Amino acid sequence: MIAQPFSAPEQSRSIVVALGGNALLPPGERGDIHQQFAHTRESLEPVVELARAGWRIVLVHGNGPQIGDELLRNELARDRLPPLPLGVLVAATAGWIGYMIQQSLQNALERAGIARGVVTLVTQVLVDPADPATHEPVKPVGRVLDEESARALQQELGWAVGRGPEGWRRLAPSPRPLAIVEREQIRRLLEADTIVIAAGGGGTPVYRDPVLRLEGVDAVIDKDRAAAVLARDIGAEALLILTNVEGVFVGYGRPDQQLLRRLTASRAQELLEAGEFGGGSMGPKVEAAISFVRGGGRRAIITRLDVGLAAVRGEAGTVIVPDEAAGPESIERHVT
Repeated sequence: MIAQPFSAPEQSRSIVVALGGNALLPPGERGDIHQQFAHTRESLEPVVELARAGWRIVLVHGNGPQIGDELLRNELARDRLPPLPLGVLVAATAGWIGYMIQQSLQNALERAGIARGVVTLVTQVLVDPADPATHEPVKPVGRVLDEESARALQQELGWAVGRGPEGWRRLAPSPRPLAIVEREQIRRLLEADTIVIAAGGGGTPVYRDPVLRLEGVDAVIDKDRAAAVLARDIGAEALLILTNVEGVFVGYGRPDQQLLRRLTASRAQELLEAGEFGGGSMGPKVEAAISFVRGGGRRAIITRLDVGLAAVRGEAGTVIVPDEAAGPESIERHVT
């Protein structure tokens, strides 16, 4: 098939798409690179369809399983090579996962006859060094350990460790992102109709030192929060958060669970504060969606990967809108 030159709509629209790391490496798999390439190819159909529809796209991906593998490699090689800090490992995974997505997307676009460029940008994300979250290790990262191994790594490498429901794991700070350092470069790439893969793994956290200027932080950033800040910084119309469930539910997992199809930011905030959304799962996604629409975005959509384009069209998933854009809210009862 001969690729046709990209023809943008008169009013080109920008969208930031947040794709979870588990979409590229599902739980329970060994995760060799061939499996990860295969899952990557499978996950990109919604992005190809958005490109066909004329959207200008930034793709943000997670790296949870992959950063765990990188930490394990560092542990195993620590007697021969100095371990790398988390910020550097995030940048490393952003590079190689970005390459994997970039190549797979280039091939998919070519097969679809869509002439769009794709580029990966290793991204720095500004955080506040005075924010306690920048230094407080609370987010579990890496593999599950037994207590003896966890204590040994704590003593040898200075890691913070803690015990959770699954066992002992390393704990890392997870600061709130304030701004995307490379936002202007991303804007210019979008204006050239290039699809940009950015803020991979949430981006590498940095702060501004009065003398040294940009300096890295040994921490990780939630990728959905980073996607919301990126979407705000580039003036995107929409934020699409792709996950493994149809949308946002109240009473999730109960026989009477309800799928919420449309929410205002205020209503979503009320439900979030009431504890309706899991702190380690849906909660951060809803929080990111609220942040985006309150920061100027028109709509944030949370839905399952395979119905991403339908959700952008308003046919699936959950949409969160600014309070001033509220029409009659609808709740679709969905029992599983």
